[in-house]
Amino acid sequence: MNLTEQQKKFLRGRGHQLKPLIMVGDAGLSEPLLAEFESTLDHHELLKVRVRVGDRDARDEIIAKLCETGRAELVQRIGNVALLYRPNLKKKPDKRIRLPK
Repeated sequence: MNLTEQQKKFLRGRGHQLKPLIMVGDAGLSEPLLAEFESTLDHHELLKVRVRVGDRDARDEIIAKLCETGRAELVQRIGNVALLYRPNLKKKPDKRIRLPK
């Protein structure tokens, strides 16, 4: 899934008021955290993740791993907070986030 700049701008606007729902600490990515990430992403489609680990490279690696594992798209990353999106096609069409074309 490749998002256009217009779609990313739309998602950034929707994600601005969101609070981080998943927080990754020094323990890194554990199985329970990944399971919670999956269920939260299924439910919300768009979510913020706070990654509190050592340096920028470690944060980038964890965010990339989350995107790969969850088949999610990175919309934006500011500091230690990443905004991720994955459409949930199991939801009713009127409950999904509708992206601009």
